[in-house]
Parts: sequence; structure tokens; C-alpha cells
Amino acid sequence: MAYIDDNDTQKSNLDFIQNSMSEPILEKDFEKELALAWRDKKDEKALHKLIKSYTRLVIAIAAKYRNYGLPYGDLIQEGNLGLMLAAEKFDPDRDIRFSTYCHWWIRAQIQDYILRNWSIVRTGTTAAHKALFFKFSRLKARIEKEGGQLSLSKKQKLEIANDLSVNLRDVNHMEERLSSSDLYLDTPISADGDKDFIDMLSDERKNPEEEIIEKKYEEARNKWLEEALSKLNEREQIIIRARHLNEGKNSTLATLGEKLGVSKERIRQIEQKAFDKLKEELSNKDL
Repeated sequence: MAYIDDNDTQKSNLDFIQNSMSEPILEKDFEKELALAWRDKKDEKALHKLIKSYTRLVIAIAAKYRNYGLPYGDLIQEGNLGLMLAAEKFDPDRDIRFSTYCHWWIRAQIQDYILRNWSIVRTGTTAAHKALFFKFSRLKARIEKEGGQLSLSKKQKLEIANDLSVNLRDVNHMEERLSSSDLYLDTPISADGDKDFIDMLSDERKNPEEEIIEKKYEEARNKWLEEALSKLNEREQIIIRARHLNEGKNSTLATLGEKLGVSKERIRQIEQKAFDKLKEELSNKDL
């Protein structure tokens, strides 16, 4: 649903649009002259004239994104930022019109603004996610205009995923995000207004007492384990630590067998024997 500005804002936007549309379109040679003056001499008057001549392009591009529920004036403002970025980076020595070059910058700036503000939930960060968001949004607008709901078949989702080089999970997530809306924490959920949505959310984190108990238990468990390990011989300790206590870099039976000069089956036997010893040592520790 498009954002509706108040009367004063609409008038301000209209004045800006009318003034922008009254600016003359630049000839190619004069446009290059202005761009060179800004690049080489930092002539702000030349920059100002170049920018003002192409605000009409900003307005046209911003108009295409009015149905994302954001103020039209903000879209224009973001587009103007993109226009200024384009002017800063434009190389007038290349055989390309500034209007062609700045089009991408304007659109990119507006799209980034929409992604930042369309939802309080982050929609996506990569270029592929951005393309996915706008592709889905266009599909959603078209389908809803025809009186339907956004619901794609698995085949259609796979085609979109392949086309944009994203995985199917991202496509499903984007479809879910666009078919729902944000729910604010202070949204009333009872007829009398006594309860808000936040009142129904439970804090699943441990309370301070539980955290202290868990920390104390973990310290005791680590102490008991070290005491039990000390009862193993050197080779048993090496195997148990390398196989199970190496923080995600556990060794294989074959690797340890090669290191200790025995077969991997022998490593397995020693490992099992060491486990039996540990089990016996820890059986009285309330684990």
C-alpha cells in the first residue's frame, strides 16, 4: 500500500517536482563541460547545474517505487543522494552520457533505502537478496492487482532461485516475509486494551540463579573429568583428548594409528578401554 502524505507535504513535493521539470535538458557537449569543470576545478556552480538538470530523472525513478509504503519525498531525497554520488564518480572522458551513468546510482540508492526501511526485520544484505526482494515485490503487486494471493509453486520458486543464484530457502523466506507484516510490541491484543502483544512474550533465557548453578556445575564437571583423565595412562589420554576433547578438530582412528604406530582397530580398542575406565571413575560423581 502506498504511503499518503499530508497536504503540506504533497504541496512541497509538487513544488519541487514542478521546479525540477522546468530545468532545461542539457546538450551533450555542455553536459561534458560541466562535468569537467566539477572534476578538474571543483566548480560547485557547474555541479549544481548538472544536478538540477537531472532531478527530473530522480523523480521518474522514485515514482516507480511509490507502492512500497514509504514517503515519496524520502524516495526523491534518496534518489538525489544517488545523483550526487554519480556526479562525484562520473568520468566525463568516457563516451557516455551522464544521464545513462547516474540512472544506476539513483535506482541503487532508492532500493537500499527501501530495504532499510520497508520492515523492522532485516530483509536481505546481498545483491542477490536485493534482487529477490524487488522481484517478489513486483510479483506480489501484480498478483494482488488481479485479486489473488502471492503463492508460487515449487517449480516457480526453483526458477527464481536459479535465475538470481540464491538457494530455495532464501526464496521461501522472502515469500514468507512479503506475505506477512510487522507486529509492534505495543499492539493491543484484547478488546479492552489491557494486554499488548509484548505481554504474551516469554523470556526463555535462564534467570541469574540458573546461570550461576549451571556455571558451578560446569566447573565441577570439568574438574571431575580432569581427575578421571589423570587415572588413564599416557597413550589413553592422548587418544581420548585427540578424539573427543579437541574443540571440533577431533582426529580419526587412522590418523592416530599412524601417529602412534598401531592399527586403527587397535586405537579403537584402546579408546573403548579408556572409556570404560572413565565411566567407572565418574560413576560416583552424580553425572
